[in-house]
Amino acid sequence: MTSIGGAEMVDWNLAVATATRLVRPGPEVSRDEARAVVAELRRHAKSSEEHVRAFTGLAQPDTAPHDTPVLVVDRAGWVKANVAGFREVLKPLLEKMQERRGGSAGGSVLGAVGGKVTGVELGMLLSFLASRVLGQYETFAPVGRDLPGAENGAGRLLLVAPNIVHVERELDVAPHDFRLWVCLHEETHRTQFTAVPWLRDHIEGEIQSFLGETEIDPNTLLERLREAVQSLTGNRPEGADDDGAHSLVELVQTPAQREILSRLTAVMSLLEGHADFVMDGVGPQVVPSVAEIREKFQKRRASGAGRLDLALRKLLGLDAKLRQYRDGERFVRAVVSQVGMDGFNRVWTSPNTLPTKSEIAKPADWVARVHRKAES
Repeated sequence: MTSIGGAEMVDWNLAVATATRLVRPGPEVSRDEARAVVAELRRHAKSSEEHVRAFTGLAQPDTAPHDTPVLVVDRAGWVKANVAGFREVLKPLLEKMQERRGGSAGGSVLGAVGGKVTGVELGMLLSFLASRVLGQYETFAPVGRDLPGAENGAGRLLLVAPNIVHVERELDVAPHDFRLWVCLHEETHRTQFTAVPWLRDHIEGEIQSFLGETEIDPNTLLERLREAVQSLTGNRPEGADDDGAHSLVELVQTPAQREILSRLTAVMSLLEGHADFVMDGVGPQVVPSVAEIREKFQKRRASGAGRLDLALRKLLGLDAKLRQYRDGERFVRAVVSQVGMDGFNRVWTSPNTLPTKSEIAKPADWVARVHRKAES
């Protein structure tokens, strides 16, 4: 627990309570329908594993953790899982902020007030996201009583049942096909991390290196979070400039941090683009209506996620999520077209074979670097 004089820097319980209270209810389904959806998603998650491994050629090493959990959750369950993950990932940054505030009585009061405020703001942000996420592979999932995770840092796969049902109804697509299609994407992420044991530690190391060098005034961080929430909810103060919200990345102060951020953007583009490529590559074999689903989903993604993308860009300063999907998928498609799936899979050899941000945009440069080096 990160605290000052007994006051938490972030009131995580309040964040969960706020998000749970504010999150919109899911689509109306009967108890029997809900049970059927949960059972089908679990079956699809299991069958997707075989489909993804056969298509990608990625196999899980004997030394890798086995039996990573598949959890079908509601929106509140997604919130609880992500708060637990935030606590783990942000611990070094919050400890640094704690040191800056100091242990004075004034700092204790500020910590108590700030923790409550931050908990509310984070809860508002999560309540917005909780109705939009279809699935998620939790790379840094802690083991908890409410949402069990795998031992040995294996992560866990979350499928958000009410959101999947909501989108399949909105798109008017075959529920069986859409649910399997979503599972193929999320299973690809699970395969990436279980078949490539070094990947999790590499990403965690990059994140912790970034956070470890960050020098952020606690009050400034609170203000950035508040601005992000206001842009999400449309509650910006009268006269405020919508384009004037600052991002956390604007607080990056060193060349090293900018380099880390560039590498993280590249690897996230790779992972998301690879998942999109796989879900569509496997699709025609097992999802009869995959072409219709992709067309409708792309239109929805382009038109319906605009405000979310804008808010996340302002908050994080990263490339928009849509751009990560698009650029990453283009990279994977181009490399596979040029050197085949086995040739593409050299990307998983080590951190040195991951594409750079510039190589994501120019796949031929990655092929030249990695394949020429291996063949010389």
